[in-house]
Amino acid sequence: MTTPPDPQPSLPPHRKVRVDLGPRAYDVLIGRGMLNLVGEFMNQRGMKRTAVLIFDQNTGPLYKPPIWSGLYSADWDFLTIDSGEQSKSLKDAAKLLSDLANKRLSRSGTVIAVGGGVIGDLAGFVAATYLRGINFVQVPTTLLAMVDSSVGGKTGVNLPEGKNLVGAFHQPKLVVADLDTLKTLPPREFSAGMAEVIKYGAIKDKALFDRVAKGVKPDDADLDEIVEKCVAIKARIVEKDEFETKGERALLNFGHTIGHAIEKATGYTTYLHGEAISLGMRAAAWLSVWQAGLPESDARRIESALTASCLPVTLKPGIDCAAILSALGNDKKVAADGRNRWVLLKKLGEATSGWELSGDVVEKAVDLLTKPI
Repeated sequence: MTTPPDPQPSLPPHRKVRVDLGPRAYDVLIGRGMLNLVGEFMNQRGMKRTAVLIFDQNTGPLYKPPIWSGLYSADWDFLTIDSGEQSKSLKDAAKLLSDLANKRLSRSGTVIAVGGGVIGDLAGFVAATYLRGINFVQVPTTLLAMVDSSVGGKTGVNLPEGKNLVGAFHQPKLVVADLDTLKTLPPREFSAGMAEVIKYGAIKDKALFDRVAKGVKPDDADLDEIVEKCVAIKARIVEKDEFETKGERALLNFGHTIGHAIEKATGYTTYLHGEAISLGMRAAAWLSVWQAGLPESDARRIESALTASCLPVTLKPGIDCAAILSALGNDKKVAADGRNRWVLLKKLGEATSGWELSGDVVEKAVDLLTKPI
């Protein structure tokens, strides 16, 4: 007698954003109570074979049990790396690649990244390079990863010379964002993610900016809508400029040029990524006032939005501004001719890219970060 198949699990309400990239198209699913359905969502998309989940020391104990409970195959395994930006390195990538080879993961296998931006970038780079590219699924568990790094296909690791200098474009097959994971985030981590949320409003959607400028909490009833709007903005930009060759995708770098320089100048240990981007956005807002005609009142609104989300707008004492200026020369967003191309705002909700700025005005913006608002 044949045993009937298990009924399809009841799916919780969730939002879906399609990233339409032709043969590389995929869905971003946003909701609550989603972790135990990762296997089902993959099954629906034909990914039923061997998979390896990659966690860090923080995400493994929290999220392995619910994901594991919903798997359709026993032929799944997991790997764990150290938490923190230091793991986003060629050394750790090489170890993971060897681990996949030792587990004999085949070309039809899938790498699943469970965690924040470090896990997603590192695991994505491993998936992009192992056997010249295998399936990749993102399960972001931080706000920053949900709205930004899990979408768009950028993967990579850092070098001592700079952030994200080695990487590849490798789109995921699926992104599953379970908002319930945000309840386990330390408040500082949630605030760091809000930097990217504020960025999306500033560059593309003033109504979104107006909403998030008031502050957002992990249990807000409209959080799924906020995340969906951010993901949709990024999806539409990526669809127009997948490989960052047409200028459109550069808009996503608002605040990142100085932000990345701050991270490098402080050894990636003083600020979380979103905190550094917050400082970079304050500087970019005032560069926009001085160079692009942004009203001063809008720059002050950006400062207020950042502080409302408990984000830094002033450098900690002792940080060397000269080191930040020096680090700007190694940012991966420097153009082929060796010059930075800046993203500035003409008004809230309207960003433009390709600005060339003098060293004096950039120095003025970095110096501004030593002063309180």
